[in-house]
Amino acid sequence: MKFSINKSELQNAISVVLKGVSTRSTLPVLSGILLDAQGDKLVMQATDLELSIQYSAAALVEEEGKAVLPGKLFSEIVKNLSDAAVHVEARDDQAFITCDTSSFSIKALSPDDFPGFPSVDTHQRIEIPFAQFSSMVKRVSRVVSKDESRAILTGVLITLENGLLRMVATDSYRLAVTEAALPDSSADEFQAVISGTFLSEIASLPKAASPVSIALADNQIVVNCEDTVFINRRIEGNFPNYKQLLPDSYATRATLDVDRLVAGVKRASLLGSSTSPVKFDLNAASQTAQVSAASQDVGSAQETIPCEIEGEDVEIAFNYSYVLEGLSAVSGDRVNLEIQTALKPGIFRAEEPENYLYLVMPVRIS
Repeated sequence: MKFSINKSELQNAISVVLKGVSTRSTLPVLSGILLDAQGDKLVMQATDLELSIQYSAAALVEEEGKAVLPGKLFSEIVKNLSDAAVHVEARDDQAFITCDTSSFSIKALSPDDFPGFPSVDTHQRIEIPFAQFSSMVKRVSRVVSKDESRAILTGVLITLENGLLRMVATDSYRLAVTEAALPDSSADEFQAVISGTFLSEIASLPKAASPVSIALADNQIVVNCEDTVFINRRIEGNFPNYKQLLPDSYATRATLDVDRLVAGVKRASLLGSSTSPVKFDLNAASQTAQVSAASQDVGSAQETIPCEIEGEDVEIAFNYSYVLEGLSAVSGDRVNLEIQTALKPGIFRAEEPENYLYLVMPVRIS
């Protein structure tokens, strides 16, 4: 195998497929990246047997062939090369990498031991503009649970109904829902729970002009984004019935400036510990929200924020980091806080046309 490729193109390709390289496997070949030089392109693959990634890039191929190079080492070498053409040659169990005045010789692994890229029969398929997909994933993925014992909560529920695409995530303490119209979709309906980490990695790819395609197989998900194909396991199980948590009405609604609210919560939280709550005291007569926090050994802090309130006066408390994480996903200037009672979840709802809802369980006020 012998080929030449632009350094930045190679580095970009490696950064994408490296996400699929196994870090824990007992099979040494899974810690590598398969390079397959064919025709006028280089196809790179990596897999940990759950997630498989394939990336195609244009290359000047002098000699077709395959080789498996240690993923992390190959990445570090390329990252530190000069910005020039990179020449890669592999013979038997040796690979030679040269660029400008640098040259490396590294051990290669046998391509015969590398698992074949999965061939998957897909049925339902949706296409989403990349920018829309990325912003929706970033809004909900921060709410995904880290607790592997409840696998279903480590995923994002993606549904398409009547041309409306919805993404939902929860860790059982909070819930994020974002929606967007997808009127041109050829799919009638679509429903799957997909790993939040997996979706985040796709959303963090360089901005793509072409849409993201998501297709379902019986127990796998296939995502195509420009020159990259991702295949991952679907998360099996029943996603919680989140709709029953969303009330039809509220007793109090406050409309607040997002930046002022974020600044106020941050200042109030300086006096609390990471677990102490921030209290919201909504007063309809004065049209203000007082945000406060107190710590027995340290002191207390209050912040008064002008806002528009309709309904009853209410006091409610939330974990402050949950509030800040939810507000960081609001791109508009104003947010509505809807409350039923101090003991029922509060809902932060972005103003139209932004379709984003963030529900947080309250903390009992002592």
